[in-house]
Amino acid sequence: MNELRHHAEDYLCVRRALGYKLAREGCLLANFVAYLEQRGARSVTTHDCVVWTRLATNAGPNYLAQRMRTARSFARYLSTIDSVSEIPPAALFPSRSHRPTPYIYRDDEIVALMDGARKLAPPIKAATLETLIGLLAATGMRVGETVSLEHRDVDWGEGLITVRHAKFNKSREVLLHSSVIAALERYAHQRDRLVASAPTFFVSSWGCSLSYKKVQPAFREVCNRVLENASCRPRLHDLRHSFAVNTLLSWYRDGGDVASRLPLLSTYLGHVDPAATYWYLSAVPELLNLAAKRLEQS
Repeated sequence: MNELRHHAEDYLCVRRALGYKLAREGCLLANFVAYLEQRGARSVTTHDCVVWTRLATNAGPNYLAQRMRTARSFARYLSTIDSVSEIPPAALFPSRSHRPTPYIYRDDEIVALMDGARKLAPPIKAATLETLIGLLAATGMRVGETVSLEHRDVDWGEGLITVRHAKFNKSREVLLHSSVIAALERYAHQRDRLVASAPTFFVSSWGCSLSYKKVQPAFREVCNRVLENASCRPRLHDLRHSFAVNTLLSWYRDGGDVASRLPLLSTYLGHVDPAATYWYLSAVPELLNLAAKRLEQS
């Protein structure tokens, strides 16, 4: 095995052991190492990183930034082993990505979305989307976490969901309100009546495991019909944003100590640390205004 390829596998093992999945980066790194092998390179140079990055013709700046980021991260790791390897400057192919403006759903809009989902056909599609929207709105879970739920992940007795192997390979327990448990029970009964053998908790129209690609078109169809005058394009993931923002708003309004409560919300949402949760403070003007007033009072 080529020495660079061996180092690349070690690098991926180390980072994956830290919880990073690196599915796309793993593919890019394999391509980068193959390019270096073809050139007969024994180490990484800035020149090779730049040339390899530019091999993606007609690519957008964000994809080019991702390619360079993959090469740079590997070069940084390799430099601890091989002093000859060069680390490309951060200014090369900078990322231009930005967070999309989240759509914060009102309670009546969530009800309208669930009502619109209920009118879809066939019945299993309607039941799945309605329940999925309700669960996302009530818990703030990630879309990928909900569609990956297995039957064993829902504990009816304790009233909680176990999220396994989520972002950064973390697992956590999500406590549920009794009304959410009741809604999940109704869905499970309907699902079992309509699908002979459900492979996962949520299923598609064909009785197969659900995925984001399968549920997104149905959600878009309902959104276009229910939310015609939205200020920005509503996304399914924005239900998570809405949960976080509305939780923070309620804490500010009741005069509670938001700073001491924030780690609780961070843990519930599955964030690695509260710093990731602080972004929600700037998600909506009202929340930012309440935070500013609290700062002035202190």
